[in-house]
Amino acid sequence: MTPAEQARAGLAALAALASRVGEEHAETIAAIADTYVAALRAGGTLFFAGNGGSAADAQHLATEYVVRYHSNRSALRAVALTTDSSLLTACANDMGFDEVFARQVEALARHGDVLSLHSTSGESPNVIRAAQAAKARGVTVVGLLGRSGGPLKGLADVALVVPSDDTARIQEIHLAIEHLICEMVEERMKA
Repeated sequence: MTPAEQARAGLAALAALASRVGEEHAETIAAIADTYVAALRAGGTLFFAGNGGSAADAQHLATEYVVRYHSNRSALRAVALTTDSSLLTACANDMGFDEVFARQVEALARHGDVLSLHSTSGESPNVIRAAQAAKARGVTVVGLLGRSGGPLKGLADVALVVPSDDTARIQEIHLAIEHLICEMVEERMKA
């Protein structure tokens, strides 16, 4: 296969996966947007977390809400739990890496907030612990997942499982979905 053929095939596969997710999960995507809007209108905060590329997505998404997505509007309350290197390394050293997000949820999140967890497997102990900490505080848990959804699927109030085993494709779809949700939330919060 030539590089051009590889590019065409890769993008066609991504487009097919995006189309499948749109067909199978449009209602779930709308439900996540509704969850975010309800929390923000009630003065709540959106918290985002994940590992690796999903950690980068958490930072990207929090920025879209705080700064802007498509249009100028009031800042919306959003925090990425992946950004404070001192906190992350101290917690990992003193309590273990499994606690790096849960500890922040314990300190910062309150009833009415939303914790949005991105995980391509739904099996990472630190996102599972974060979901457990959130549930104990009355924080709504949203899971954007892949593969089978893992144990995190059962802990999420709203879960969207991308039907793929390919980590990169799952993350690409997660970001596309979160951008769509951000657009929906921004439109509704301006109104």
